[in-house]
Amino acid sequence: MIKEEVPRSAARVARRRFLTLTGAATAVAFATNLPGGSTANAGTGSLPDDPFTLGVASGDPLPEAVVIWTRLAPRPYEPLGGMPYHAVSVQWQVATDERFRRIVRSGTASAKPEYSYSVHVDVRGLEPGRHYWYRFKVGRYLSPVGRTRTAPAPWQRVDQLSFAVASCQSWPDGYYTAHRHIAAEDVDAVLFLGDYLYEYGISTAGGLRYVTEPVPSQFRTEADTLDRYRLQYALYKSDPDLQAAHQNAPWISTWDDHEVQDNYANLTSRTNAPVEDFLVRRASAYRAYWEHMPLRTPAPRGPNYMLYRRLRFGRLAEVSVLDTRQYRSDQADGDGWKVDSAVRRDPARVLAGAQQRQWLLDGVRGSHATWNLLANQVIMSRMDLDPTAGNLYNMDAWDGYGAEQQQVLDGLAALRGRNPVVLTGDVHAAYALDMKRDFADPASQTFGVELVATSISSGGNGQEVSANGQKFLDGNPHLKLVNERRGYIVVRLRQHELRADYRVVPYIDRIGAPISTVKSFVVEAGNPGLNPV
Repeated sequence: MIKEEVPRSAARVARRRFLTLTGAATAVAFATNLPGGSTANAGTGSLPDDPFTLGVASGDPLPEAVVIWTRLAPRPYEPLGGMPYHAVSVQWQVATDERFRRIVRSGTASAKPEYSYSVHVDVRGLEPGRHYWYRFKVGRYLSPVGRTRTAPAPWQRVDQLSFAVASCQSWPDGYYTAHRHIAAEDVDAVLFLGDYLYEYGISTAGGLRYVTEPVPSQFRTEADTLDRYRLQYALYKSDPDLQAAHQNAPWISTWDDHEVQDNYANLTSRTNAPVEDFLVRRASAYRAYWEHMPLRTPAPRGPNYMLYRRLRFGRLAEVSVLDTRQYRSDQADGDGWKVDSAVRRDPARVLAGAQQRQWLLDGVRGSHATWNLLANQVIMSRMDLDPTAGNLYNMDAWDGYGAEQQQVLDGLAALRGRNPVVLTGDVHAAYALDMKRDFADPASQTFGVELVATSISSGGNGQEVSANGQKFLDGNPHLKLVNERRGYIVVRLRQHELRADYRVVPYIDRIGAPISTVKSFVVEAGNPGLNPV
């Protein structure tokens, strides 16, 4: 049963006011407050149009720092976004108020052609646990104003935190209405768990959105080169709802497979391309990802990039961000849904890899936070598609790597007192699962929970529960929710409990869908398990 939407709080009304005010109302102040007034910076040349077509973003908040991002692209579907081929000076400001009456940090960054004119400023010297506003300027052009928030200090006792959890946003599948609603949520950060884009070409028959928003012919082919990945990001980031979600809260992001290629595994491509060729593609994909996300420098150099990392939010929460693509072994038994096998359980096959696995468990073990959130791409809990005698597992998820899966689950079970909460994307459906010491025994001890966010758009409008979704419910008693509409989760943390609100929209084939809470759960600190509310 879908619950009625609650009225917007004063904070949400204030946020909407912020969206309308911070464009035109601060333009004059921007021109006079920035160094050099309204005079064009050296190196800007004559830009053909407004370069801030892809919006602004912030990310990876620390207690004293946050990354602010933009990319100059006056003509985003042209090579290098239509920019002149030389470095361009970009001025930036950070203030404690949305009208920039109190500017606390400012400077100049260089947007370079080799990084597709992306700008990543790691703003330091900020105060913990507070909101800031930021903006950019090139010549006479002013960016939209972004709103961000630093993390609380590591030692600080925090009363509450909130995160939006989202993943999977295929552009042609439908509109990003869910992102517009995320922008209106009063969250401390957005956790985006992979498939920020899909590498597929967009054909004249491709998807719901294409009917009303056809794209140029250069989007017909699959993204597999640096220029083509950059084009795909430009298309996705041109969406106003996605820009709004970036503009209103810092993002903590990780990738899954489609940022490179569907179901790739480390050096193995879906098309069995030669390793040396696939490494070139992977390097291009990783470079383009970094260019378009609010991540810290340095940029990836070659086909490797250290993406897994940990962020602390006072004594209330730690977020361990995983990378389950770059280090994994090839999927067992040719990928797909397969019956149990010795290959699936082979200890030599890994998903996270020994180094990342040890980093994860050591981090949770040493954590002083009440809640330990794992920002994870693919389902970690056991999920059997076949409720009869024959177990049927997804070879692309943790189930396909049975030995390492068990090592991680056993490790987290031993750390039950650290309140582990796995946050997952990938499957285009909302799931809520109790994590069990023995998934085959419903009476087995619960040591944590896994909250799976449905997609923003991938899969089209969706439905409440499909035939396969019902199979999951029938065959997995630890599974407490299946919903296959589009949306996200809002996770609210307090010292004594976690609340997860599963938020969905009824359609994405047209704009304007309302948001509703389809189900809510509470998890008690020190007493793992999903309690419906």
